[in-house]
Amino acid sequence: MTRKQALDDPQIAATAWARFRRIMAWMALGGALCVGLALLFLHWWAGRLPIHMVIATILGVWLTFMLGTGLMALTFLSSGTGHDEQVMDRLKDEAALDD
Repeated sequence: MTRKQALDDPQIAATAWARFRRIMAWMALGGALCVGLALLFLHWWAGRLPIHMVIATILGVWLTFMLGTGLMALTFLSSGTGHDEQVMDRLKDEAALDD
């Protein structure tokens, strides 16, 4: 029987996903700070903002921030748990033949 690795091991997976959720919670606060700064800047630059612009700014800035954060955190999750090392490079042999 083979030993479970990376995210196949329940203990490693639980630790990794807990870390991921902790990072995302902190970054959600960071995203809220960015939203506040964006709204302050827009208010300073353009004056009073219509409610639709405020809502669009909140959603646009926060969702963009969280999307980038989530993708980067998943990259670190995959790399930090050894999940990346489990991938088999099926083209490695073909690349050696081309040289």
